[in-house]
Amino acid sequence: MEWAALTTWILTAFGGVTMFTIWLRNGGLRQRERGVIPAVAIFTHFALAAFGLILWIVFVATGTTALAWVAFVLLLAVASIGFAMLNLWLGQRGRAERASTPPPAEQRFPAAIVSLHGTLAATTLVLVFLATAGVGT
Repeated sequence: MEWAALTTWILTAFGGVTMFTIWLRNGGLRQRERGVIPAVAIFTHFALAAFGLILWIVFVATGTTALAWVAFVLLLAVASIGFAMLNLWLGQRGRAERASTPPPAEQRFPAAIVSLHGTLAATTLVLVFLATAGVGT
């Protein structure tokens, strides 16, 4: 179970890095408008996810259950931030189509990548919980 969680976490990270790169390339750091996803949310989401993944890798290598629980709690925070950003992103969709100004950087994310990232993230959260709780061992 821990290997399945690691696999989905890594796949999720690829989607996240892809979106992060798109956001940076399209001026995400320069955005100051109201209603865009704040840079602090994106960087916090990214940093906590990366740190949690590192802890999960160490857990898989060592079997230290405390690390798994810390990684799971971090993943809960990451998921909460991600869900909040998804809500902002969805709220922007209609406004961006009607606006005469260029869309926010995050509106350049392909919907398929956003959907896949979210689906993999939810799967990862469940697998991490199950592995941490000892299911399937």
